[in-house]
Amino acid sequence: MTYADRILDLARQVAESQAGQVRKAAQLLVTSLRADGVVNAFGSGHSEAIAMEIAGRAGGLVPSNRLTPRDLVLYGGQPPGVLTPELERDPSVARQIYDLAPVEPQDVFVLISSSGVNGTVVELARIVKDQGHSMIALTSVRHSTQMTSRHPSGSKLLDLADVVLDNGAPYGDALLELPGGGSYGAVSTITSALLAQMVVTEAVDALVAMGETPPIYLSANVAGGDEHNKALESRYAGRIRRGA
Repeated sequence: MTYADRILDLARQVAESQAGQVRKAAQLLVTSLRADGVVNAFGSGHSEAIAMEIAGRAGGLVPSNRLTPRDLVLYGGQPPGVLTPELERDPSVARQIYDLAPVEPQDVFVLISSSGVNGTVVELARIVKDQGHSMIALTSVRHSTQMTSRHPSGSKLLDLADVVLDNGAPYGDALLELPGGGSYGAVSTITSALLAQMVVTEAVDALVAMGETPPIYLSANVAGGDEHNKALESRYAGRIRRGA
């Protein structure tokens, strides 16, 4: 089977197996949005691409923020040199990322990490729960359960979430085997993006069913898109940010 065959089969399996968890996650978004909350999505490394699926894109929710380790530079005044590949393993930066965000008690969090074991995301999950927020984890259960936590507590992201969405990625995050060992053909970005969009669309469907008008971005590349988006963003002034 080609990579396309394998990934399409896996995407269907993930969509079917996670349907119940998607509904639970969507309900957390609905509860937050109806209370004038914001969806805060965090990812580092390739997981930031999934946070971008949730926050600030056409067809997605306006009341949303993307949190990343880069916030330490963009909003915290730290020098760019702090942004090393190892930063995502440092638990101490999680408090700074949380404190720099314009968070309110009614906000909901989506934390994305396929391994779910690095220090920053685990510590951020602990802070989010300590602050009383609802939290959704988007991770690979198979990969995470085969890893040792890199957080001093020994906890993993999936241990702390209210709802866990399993992206179905194998250990090592690749589908195809190399003859001499190893694998290639990455998985998690594709299946995680699918789950992220399933949660958002399910939440939007629920709001529509309640007779509400969901605050959705139009593409900036269609007529009237900029005007539509700016009008909605003004309703959340001071609550959302659109950094680099």
